Amino acid sequence: MNDHKGAKVETIVLGGGCFWCTEAVFKQVRGVLAVTPGYAGGHVSNPDYQAVCSGATGHIEVVKVEFDPQVIDCATVLGIFFATHDPTTLNRQGADVGTQYASAVFYQNDDQKTVAQRVINAVQEQLGRPVVTQLHGPATFWTAEPEHHDYYARNPYQGYCMAVIEPKLAKFRQHYREWLS
Repeated sequence: MNDHKGAKVETIVLGGGCFWCTEAVFKQVRGVLAVTPGYAGGHVSNPDYQAVCSGATGHIEVVKVEFDPQVIDCATVLGIFFATHDPTTLNRQGADVGTQYASAVFYQNDDQKTVAQRVINAVQEQLGRPVVTQLHGPATFWTAEPEHHDYYARNPYQGYCMAVIEPKLAKFRQHYREWLS
């Protein structure tokens, strides 16, 4: 953990389909200090959006979530993550299809791995269907190009944002109202 303006900082990297969606959700979570869209899990250095979208690099669209564990714990971060995407569909979220849209957790330490496995088991039991979320250890995180940062905030009336991101945000606001920042 690092020091971030006096707060303890814990980091976890999450892939929940399109990183625009996942970023938009976590930007609204109390205790989240920073959310950065990017790529993880692939075999190519310095990937770009076009290469990742081709599926040839092996990367997953992810967000690096930095949070204050004294405000929000890892289990709650993961609860929000699982509640705002479908962890039962392999390499797809709605119309977004491809390995880059895989559901994935890149844990940063053994404690996060344990918590992630516990949350996955609970979600699977609750849904009554297999959860296909990939569980990975730390991986190189490549920051996405600037045009992908704050995408929803800059384009709230764009068709994808209205049709895909806004419903996820509404679900988050309804089920996790106490975590709104």
